[in-house]
Amino acid sequence: MRTEEEATEAEIVLRAAAPEDAPAVAALVESAYRGESSRAGWTTEADLLDGRRTDAAAVLKIIEDPGSRVLLVERDGAPVACCQLERRDDAAYFGMFAVRPTLQGGGVGRAVLAAAEHEARTRWGSREMHMHVISVRAELIAWYERRGYRPTGERVAFPYDNERFGVPRRSDLEFVVLSKPLLHSPEARPPAQAQAQPAT
Repeated sequence: MRTEEEATEAEIVLRAAAPEDAPAVAALVESAYRGESSRAGWTTEADLLDGRRTDAAAVLKIIEDPGSRVLLVERDGAPVACCQLERRDDAAYFGMFAVRPTLQGGGVGRAVLAAAEHEARTRWGSREMHMHVISVRAELIAWYERRGYRPTGERVAFPYDNERFGVPRRSDLEFVVLSKPLLHSPEARPPAQAQAQPAT
C-alpha cells in the first residue's frame, strides 16, 4: 500500500474549487506556510513571517472571481494541494500554491504545476505563466527554475504595511517575478490524470 509520502503524479486529479471549499482551502494554505505544522514540509515561511497567509473570505473572493480559478486536489475528501490561476491579458498568474506538508517532495506539487500550466493554456490561451516568490526563498526559486521558470529581473516590494500578507520577521523581504512561456505543443500536456476537472 502506498504511503502519503509516495504519492506520484499519476495519482493526481484536480477539480475547480467551489465556494463551499473556501474554508478547507484556507486551512490547507495555512498549514503549508505558517506555524509549526508547516515545518513538516520544505515550503514553510514560519521563519520569515508570522500571522496568517490567507483566510476563508479571501479564498472565497478568488473562487468567485470570473477571472480566476482555484484548482484543488483532494484525497479521502480532504484537500491535499491547491493553487490559484488568474487571467492577466495574454498571461496567467500562478499563486496560492500549497501542498500538505507531509506530501511535499513526492511529486504532487510538480503535477499540480503542470496541470495549472495546461489549464491556463487551454482555458484562456495564456502565452506565459507569471508568479511572485519571496527573494530569500532560494530553494523554492531553484525548484521553479528546474521546471522552466526564469527570473524576469523585475522585483516587487513586500507589503510591509499590510498584515493581510503576514507579519514580517525580517526587513529585507521582497518578491522576485518568475516567468515561463506556455508552449502549445503535445509535449507540454500533463498526464490526463493531472488535468483539471470542472467543479461538481
